[in-house]
Amino acid sequence: MTDRQERAMSFGSIAEDYDGFRPRPPEDAVGWLVPPRCEVAVDLGAGTGLFTRALLSRAAEVIAVEPDARMRAVLTARSPQVRAVEGTGEKIPLPDATVDAVFVSSAWHWMDPARAVPEIGRVLRDNGRFGLIWTSRDREVDWVRDLDLLPGEHTPESESPDRFRRRHENVVLPDPQVFHNVSRETFTFVRTMSIDDVVAMVGTYSRVIIAPEDERAARLANARAALNERFSGAEAIDVPMKSRCWRADRLLRVDV
Repeated sequence: MTDRQERAMSFGSIAEDYDGFRPRPPEDAVGWLVPPRCEVAVDLGAGTGLFTRALLSRAAEVIAVEPDARMRAVLTARSPQVRAVEGTGEKIPLPDATVDAVFVSSAWHWMDPARAVPEIGRVLRDNGRFGLIWTSRDREVDWVRDLDLLPGEHTPESESPDRFRRRHENVVLPDPQVFHNVSRETFTFVRTMSIDDVVAMVGTYSRVIIAPEDERAARLANARAALNERFSGAEAIDVPMKSRCWRADRLLRVDV
């Protein structure tokens, strides 16, 4: 298993914490993504259902597609009204042209666009919506970005704010193109959290999950120390968050 594969599948080992401490998408971001009169919506790479649950009030039927049984177990326990199925972005277990929208929340960077985009285009009805959203702590705020670093360590180039922004805004779709009407939007918000909960949230990111136990403990201890120094005596703090969103619509099929 490569490092990338290990990181992609690491979240199931902390599924309960992932669901409890990762941020939910803000309502205005969900509203911007979901098209009007959405009957069937799919959350692809649904994880524990953080975005899935946001779709329940906006679509008549919600289907969650998730490859990790540990993540699906939390999703089904907390969202029994959702149809949860095993699958991936590259292999969606749904018939052709049967859904109105497909969304990927904080998982697109784990997928292979060359294989996932044709699959998404296959299951979408004509004019169906394809939407991407990444909701996370705001890495452009220095103290927020640096929470999982060790003393003296610098943010890796691969996770720098500029690289993070470009990766989530410059969505490149493979040819032949089956989507148009591309739009992007960013939503900022804050989460009011205890320091304990912020530290627990830091522990749900893949670089911390897969770290050796002593390194993981050191990263979390450093996060706690930095927060206690910055917010001495605070019962709760406001943590800047950001949702970066991208959407497009499926082109009409051409009869051959």
